[in-house]
Amino acid sequence: MDFASKVLSARPGNTHIFSAGQAGFIVKSSSGQLLAIDMYLSDCVERLEGNFGFKRLLPKILTPSELEFDVVICTHPHFDHFDIDSVPAMMRHRTKLFCSVECRRLVQMLHMEYYGSRIEYVRPEDSFTAGDFRLSFVKCDHGESAPDAVGVAAEVDGITVYEAGDTCLRLDIAAELPKSPDVMIAPINGTFGNLSAEECSILAECLNPGVTIPCHYGMFAHQYGDLGRFYEVMTQKHLPFRIMGQGEVFTI
Repeated sequence: MDFASKVLSARPGNTHIFSAGQAGFIVKSSSGQLLAIDMYLSDCVERLEGNFGFKRLLPKILTPSELEFDVVICTHPHFDHFDIDSVPAMMRHRTKLFCSVECRRLVQMLHMEYYGSRIEYVRPEDSFTAGDFRLSFVKCDHGESAPDAVGVAAEVDGITVYEAGDTCLRLDIAAELPKSPDVMIAPINGTFGNLSAEECSILAECLNPGVTIPCHYGMFAHQYGDLGRFYEVMTQKHLPFRIMGQGEVFTI
């Protein structure tokens, strides 16, 4: 079964989380609405960065026109989070786009302004309701390359899915982050201002999620990410985690 069919056929009445690779995830509500976060579906990063280290290493498992998304979130304007080859096609239906403030320049470059109120530029502490999803945007720290980057807590079906966004470890802002989310998704690549495997485990100890799902590894040679070390440190600390293969579904 292809990935789009797997998403569409996932049984109603449950909440499903699908891994699309890199930092990309789809959340499907119990009624069937679809939320997409930081989907990287093309190979635009290598083309735009001109760096062989950003050659796509994971297969493309979805085209942007295969699913009708209710909500799309881009946490910051890096091309593996705001995929300029894919976002316009993902917006072709009734889709609502939530993106960090600096993404405005990409929206303008792509001539997407005509979507008008279907695009929201978000900052930490902003909250919105979009269909089945209650979205609360929170602080993260991705350094000077994306100073407006955000994380997001998506509440759906009584479940909180916290996507930390691209961020380093900032325990000084932990009080402003979701406490005991059902699911925490966080990077482990340890480069470009992101959490390492050890730092991800420290954040998990602090926030106490029901389960931690690592992301931001395996797509590019230049972004590293030690999944083995993540497995070791989370096991040693007896912290609940789930490693998801690209295309895998986690049903809550």
